[in-house]
Amino acid sequence: MLAGILSKALARRGVHYGWIMLATMFFSSLVMAGAVGLPGAFIVPLSKEFGWDVSEISAALAVRFLLFGLMGPFCAALIERYGLRRMVFTAQALVFVGLGGALFMTSLWQLFAFWGLMIGIGTGFTALVLNAIISTRWFTERRGLAIGILAAATSSGPLVFLPLATWLVDHYGWRFALLPSMGAIALGSLAVFAFAVERPADIGLAPYGEKGAPQTAPAPVPAGNAVARAFGVLGEASASPAFWILAGSFFVCGLSTFGLVQTHFIPLCVDNGMAAVAAAGVLAMMGAFDIVGTIGSGYLSDRIDSRKLLFWYYGLRGLSLLWLPFSTFSVYGLSIFAVFYGLDWIATVPPTVKLTGRAFGPEKAGLVFGWIFASHQVGSAIAAYGGGASRAWLHSYVPAFYVAGAACLVAAVMVLMIGRSGAAKPAVAAA
Repeated sequence: MLAGILSKALARRGVHYGWIMLATMFFSSLVMAGAVGLPGAFIVPLSKEFGWDVSEISAALAVRFLLFGLMGPFCAALIERYGLRRMVFTAQALVFVGLGGALFMTSLWQLFAFWGLMIGIGTGFTALVLNAIISTRWFTERRGLAIGILAAATSSGPLVFLPLATWLVDHYGWRFALLPSMGAIALGSLAVFAFAVERPADIGLAPYGEKGAPQTAPAPVPAGNAVARAFGVLGEASASPAFWILAGSFFVCGLSTFGLVQTHFIPLCVDNGMAAVAAAGVLAMMGAFDIVGTIGSGYLSDRIDSRKLLFWYYGLRGLSLLWLPFSTFSVYGLSIFAVFYGLDWIATVPPTVKLTGRAFGPEKAGLVFGWIFASHQVGSAIAAYGGGASRAWLHSYVPAFYVAGAACLVAAVMVLMIGRSGAAKPAVAAA
């Protein structure tokens, strides 16, 4: 097995194989997340070609966001039951077919089927829940940094692929713009096949930084129905106030990022006189700063109280969204927004994952975070549809951005309540 050979070769040089797993899943998450955000570049051309209303297209994209999150808890249970590699391959196949099937669509229901259902389910299997599983399985030390790196891939993937897709839409049409993302997903499948390993024990290792002798036997596969296990853990977690605070704040995170800015930022800029390619360039700038901000957040979450980090992240994000309509949509004004908002795009993930692990224990952290992430994507779906509805009914995206900004300020106060009255005690872990 290539992974076993490579692991031994790296060990002789003092390098843990966990970093190879991190690199492999970073690339896979990057290209899969790119498929989530890619349709945001097609709202205007699809409306022009097929005559679909913006709210109709947004509804299909809202289904994608909703499934992207709702698959999270079941993704964690299915990975435990059937294995990481098998589930990642299945997800990549679904997204590849979903993107390719859109090349031939002619009706709105096909948009819902390909970009709503197939991409939503497929990317849901490789979302932030998978990142939480990888970081907790492979890292004892530097776990916050690992979470930050993987979260940067998930959040920056759409921002990396959108500028190229927008340029291709302008020059060759939206169908041609799908091809680079499909090719990248195929490369991601090859990387997973060559380098992915289920657990450190499968190649005789302990997680990075764990004391003691390396494990020699793989962990047992959980018995029972994966769906029932996911709901069982939800029932246990819902008894904790920490779960509801984390889920509520992460709902606001989705409301103010994936569903709103990722989906509607380019049409918002076009409405205010900016070319779509230039707006996509601003998103790319956000992606660059997001990588710095999210990895930096992982580093800080290993050293600073995660509640305090979340307070500043949500508060500053809310202020930036409230300021956006006053930026005049000039290159200068949007560049300031891109730096400020980009650093905070999804910096909330590392401290949220760490608080989840602290409150519910490492064994159930992946499943519990799956439900927390589901609330994130419910927020994303509401913002994706709500932004389109605001544009269609009120002829402006601005009210949607004001609502999201205000919600962030509320979330900033909410997260400070985690840990009060025993809210962060690991009661579920002890169950």
